[in-house]
Amino acid sequence: MAKYKKILVAYDGSATARNALAVAAKLARQDNSWIKVLAVVPPYAGELELIGVSNIKETIEGPGEELLAEALEIADHEGVHVLTNLAQGEPFERISAIADDENCDLIIMGRQGISHLERELIGSVTARVIGHTCRNVLVVPENFKWDGTWESVLLATDGSANSDVAYDEALQLAKDRSVRIAAIAVAKTDTNNESVTFTQAAARELETRARSIVSEFKEIAAESDIHIETFVKLGEPHQEITALAAELGATAIVMSTYGKAGLKRLLMGSVTQRTIGFSDCPVLVVH
Repeated sequence: MAKYKKILVAYDGSATARNALAVAAKLARQDNSWIKVLAVVPPYAGELELIGVSNIKETIEGPGEELLAEALEIADHEGVHVLTNLAQGEPFERISAIADDENCDLIIMGRQGISHLERELIGSVTARVIGHTCRNVLVVPENFKWDGTWESVLLATDGSANSDVAYDEALQLAKDRSVRIAAIAVAKTDTNNESVTFTQAAARELETRARSIVSEFKEIAAESDIHIETFVKLGEPHQEITALAAELGATAIVMSTYGKAGLKRLLMGSVTQRTIGFSDCPVLVVH
């Protein structure tokens, strides 16, 4: 990623969270940044008194303290120093709020998902954090093993107004880490349309639009003397994006998103969500 000074790792003790912390440690060593590990436990609602639990604080916070002790062991093994924080409440709310309070540059979260359904859903906490925070979020797949070296980064863009922030992030990566940058725009074909002629014409129009999108980014990159590869694909966006990332051996996929209001903050664009769910490499969601 671009150089980050403060990283927040959401830690729940799962294999995905352990892997996310390991990736954060390698990134922190490269950037000389500090890491805060956050564990969130349920809030006390008063019911424990009714079932005879005497030490309520220990009962609620004990598991969280154990998680943080485990995280400290992982950090020590990775050779980095971390700060820890135990919070009570709704996980996505506490993660978002503490990232703001600490002025963190980046939130790192693990991603589970082996079955098709798990990959489609990606995890409600992760989706809600992305929907609520204004911070960049790096979602790390459980099976992604990173040795700290950078290959290439794939920028996925649709040319929307919020794409500029993703452009900036990708170009900063090229400057800070000397990483190769590729850009992809996918023209989604309407396979349900019964008119073959219309579908082919629409596909050509979409492809032309996709070429103009990546060409625009290539021109922007050239102004900073950065060379990028561009790709235009036709098909299902998340499938084309993740397939190209695998082909290029990308260290990460960069995508943009934007703040929403009300109930929509709990949802995520289907392309972003599915790319996160099906990617074999981390996905950096840039706000």
